[in-house]
Amino acid sequence: MQTKTKTRLSFLFVAFLLAAAIYGFVSSRPATVPDNLIKVSGRIEGEHHLASTKMAGKIMEVRVAEGDQVKKGQVLAVLDDTQVRARVTQAAAAYGAAMANYKAAQTGLVVYEKQTPLQIATSDANLTHAQAALKAAVSSEDQAKTDLKRMQALIKKNAVSQHDVESAALSLKTLHAQAITAQTAVEQARKALALAQLGWEQLEAKREETDAIKAQTLQAHATLMEAMSVLEDMKIRSPIDGVVTTKLINTGEVINSGTGLFDIVNLDQVFLKGYIAENQIGKIHLGLKADLYLDSLPDRPFDSEIRYISSQAEFTPKEVQTQEERVKLVYVIKLYLSDNPQHRVTPGLPADAYIHIQ
Repeated sequence: MQTKTKTRLSFLFVAFLLAAAIYGFVSSRPATVPDNLIKVSGRIEGEHHLASTKMAGKIMEVRVAEGDQVKKGQVLAVLDDTQVRARVTQAAAAYGAAMANYKAAQTGLVVYEKQTPLQIATSDANLTHAQAALKAAVSSEDQAKTDLKRMQALIKKNAVSQHDVESAALSLKTLHAQAITAQTAVEQARKALALAQLGWEQLEAKREETDAIKAQTLQAHATLMEAMSVLEDMKIRSPIDGVVTTKLINTGEVINSGTGLFDIVNLDQVFLKGYIAENQIGKIHLGLKADLYLDSLPDRPFDSEIRYISSQAEFTPKEVQTQEERVKLVYVIKLYLSDNPQHRVTPGLPADAYIHIQ
């Protein structure tokens, strides 16, 4: 009975050790590397983004420090914008004046467009009326001439008096003067019509003038937009969501355009940069999965995936300690983490990855 009990206890103990070994292999980095894994060592890196300035100027305010998490578009620092604000104010005033001129020109153009055909129609009607008056005056004058001749014939027969003849002569003079006045009125009406018809050319000139003022207004608006853009460029914003790893400026410093001010890393896209020997490069390909372990978290594997394999071999970096290792040809690979919970994996941490090749 005791022998069976001992045998059972021995079996349970062996099973416990086997289960512990299996758990240890799954949940922590392997003590020895099996044939279906390739071990790669290196350091965690990230895609670095440099927040730079397009403008030269003096740093008036720095709003973040190293280690701060920032959002894309967040203002990191502000340059002295006193002069730029003055330019914006000046450009805004010029644009306002240009807009006022343009509106006045548009109003004048509308008046011309309505006024020109009206003036032409009125002048044409006046000419028609003057021509009708001239025709009537000429007819009356002709009738007066006929009456005077009849009176002169009748006076010889003593059928009319001398007074009647004189009255007919006076009437002819009056009607002749009226005919001359009517002729003058026709000439004036023709000139007025010709002047009114020039309104079409004046209208076209007014349109061109309005277009020129519009162009000036657009130019003033573009100048204002440019000044506002320069004002916006006085604020240095983060290009990505990430963490500020390096702050390269301080308040009060004067910088040149194009100067890098902050180095930012996206902790959601960190990767292990490692080197794999030339004789093992044929065993891997893009998309292979790997378990990644940090020295600071040896029992916490992180899922990762090969997303970069260099196309050319190179010598092992000099930071490898032994000369024997340094002369080997290796390929650079990058294993990107599938997830970085709480951003615990940060650039610079040493790590190992075990690539599943089967």
